Amino acid sequence: MKVDTMRTVDRILGVPITFLLSGIYWLIYKWYPRRNVSIKNALFIELSEMGSAIIADPAMRRLQQATGANLYFVIFKKNAVSLSLLNTIGENNIFVIRESNLLVFAWDVLSFLVWCRRRQIDTVIDLELFSRATSILTALSGATNRAGFHRGHDEGLYRGNFLTHPVTYNSHVHVSLNFMSLIAALLHAPAEPPYNKTLIGPADVELAQVRPDERQRTLMHGRIRELFPDYEADRYRVLLVNANASDLLPQRRWMPERFAAVIAQVLSQFPDVLTLMTGAPGEKEQAQFICDLVADPRCVNSAGTFRFEELVGLYSVASAMLSNDSGPPHFASITPLRTFVLFGPETPALYGSLGNSEPIYAGLACSPCVSAFNHRKTSCTDNQCLKAITVEDVAQRLERHFGQIAAAS
Repeated sequence: MKVDTMRTVDRILGVPITFLLSGIYWLIYKWYPRRNVSIKNALFIELSEMGSAIIADPAMRRLQQATGANLYFVIFKKNAVSLSLLNTIGENNIFVIRESNLLVFAWDVLSFLVWCRRRQIDTVIDLELFSRATSILTALSGATNRAGFHRGHDEGLYRGNFLTHPVTYNSHVHVSLNFMSLIAALLHAPAEPPYNKTLIGPADVELAQVRPDERQRTLMHGRIRELFPDYEADRYRVLLVNANASDLLPQRRWMPERFAAVIAQVLSQFPDVLTLMTGAPGEKEQAQFICDLVADPRCVNSAGTFRFEELVGLYSVASAMLSNDSGPPHFASITPLRTFVLFGPETPALYGSLGNSEPIYAGLACSPCVSAFNHRKTSCTDNQCLKAITVEDVAQRLERHFGQIAAAS
């Protein structure tokens, strides 16, 4: 299904279904008061964003450390591979939902309900901000403990009233801190729900790091050499460029011509820099378009070349990444790789990478124009927020970074 189709279905079907389920839960609790249940089998729900699976990892580890619970996860099939980077959730504990069409989606939801009961899920943490679909999955999971974001006194985005641990989404702090608030609500009885009165700081959301061994790094050097025969690890420094963004918010894409101009400028300044255009197989054509604009043999199209499970190895041998606001900077955050991320309709204050990252953000008066409260949908068709970011600004940041590396070595 297209993104707009999913939003429409979520609104038209989601509101009456969540309202009905709220009434059912009210009747149940009227006659059978809720009992306290210890957390043994906890399910996290995050369907639509690959990067969020990484951002939520500190929250998942916090719950496991505090309770020793078995962790489970439900996610869209196309995004499930993101959970393999840190392996906090075992492969057998992941349920995937196909979103190809409404019928398939409905079938997988029914299968999900059976799956939850077979695994005796007692706790659900809904990580989606204001999706009715995940709220419905939470209500139907059979779990006694149900934590998620509640609108409180905010208007719109109704998603029912059946959470046992409601938390008010704080739009002024990074989303990783909001995820930790959900865990805090489960672990500590709130004095005034849905306001979580727990102190949570940046140190609480530090990501686990993955460092490939020398054998893996050697293999990755060989893979790069297949793309660029002159490549030698001690001779070239690799710049990864991700010029794509998901269809969820195409307004996040910086202009291909500007990517090409930045790459050309960096290559002219540093003869030892090799640029790899990264991306999925479906993004190969656009990556080649940028390579053709650069017209330099040191700008190589590698879109579709590296498997997802090879990305950590690729990031470990690279020197920097330039990317639109999308999944790769979040994937790279579990490595020391320096990333430079272009932001426009969203803000790095809420969605910035947790890794060694430098956001590039013009901060126009209209930015950010998407948020949890508008279902991350904007009517903007002219992303001036990204057009305001100049080639010179981006190139200078990269040149400064590569200059510092050269000076240090």
